[in-house]
Amino acid sequence: MEPRMTHPAYTVPGAADALQALSGAAAGTGLDPKLLELVNLRASQINGCSVCVDGHWRLARRHGESDERLFAVGAWREAPYFTDAERAALALTEAVTRLADREDAVPDDVWSAAAAHYDEKQLAGLLLAIASINVWNRLNAATRQVAGSWRP
Repeated sequence: MEPRMTHPAYTVPGAADALQALSGAAAGTGLDPKLLELVNLRASQINGCSVCVDGHWRLARRHGESDERLFAVGAWREAPYFTDAERAALALTEAVTRLADREDAVPDDVWSAAAAHYDEKQLAGLLLAIASINVWNRLNAATRQVAGSWRP
């Protein structure tokens, strides 16, 4: 498998820095790094981004995430391993990632569940994290970046 082109974020000057800054801003909102990696992993699974699926489970493990939860994140609704707050974040991740899948892109019940567990700054951080990973997923998928090619 070969990529179609050099990654756009590394081709356009400043793009990678801007995307990294967005992720850094989301991380600076007090959200647990493990939660952010679960969000990144779930959105990447939905979008079929092998590069990000490959990378974010590794990052989650570095933050202390268990294999049990990583293996179950794709079935988080049925798995007993997630807190109500994590479930709310994962539901928000799915809704924001799949905007066109329903008439009301982010239904009130999904929003309300997230708002019950996260303050406004943390909600903003979640939304920025979800938006950021979706950008990376779309760039990787469109240009057919190869999973694992970034590792030494």
